[in-house]
Amino acid sequence: MNYARFASLLLLCAAAAGVSGCIKPPRNMPNESVIGFDGRNALPPDCASLSRPAVLTDAGWRRPSMEWGCATYTNLAAQLARPQDAVAPQTLGPADAAVAASAVRRYETGRVTRLDTSTSRDSK
Repeated sequence: MNYARFASLLLLCAAAAGVSGCIKPPRNMPNESVIGFDGRNALPPDCASLSRPAVLTDAGWRRPSMEWGCATYTNLAAQLARPQDAVAPQTLGPADAAVAASAVRRYETGRVTRLDTSTSRDSK
């Protein structure tokens, strides 16, 4: 009895693994390039341009279209600290090895810099 359950579970897992390769993400989905820049501020995308018609029906009724990514990219545009990065991101500079090494050295020797309690909270 246990062998039959194990074999059926193994067969189910093998079938699920085989079918999972068939699932493809939708094509033509929006990316971060829908965020605009007017020279001063980041502009949220036009949500109507992000609308994609539904391909499924529900009891014969066509489901409403979805504006994929509208809320995500609108929120991202509002949170950009440097809006120019939406169109011309800065290149990543080299890491400062001396600063990183000193932080590791302080951690290893037990001389970790404590948080400023006037501007941050501890984990309690």
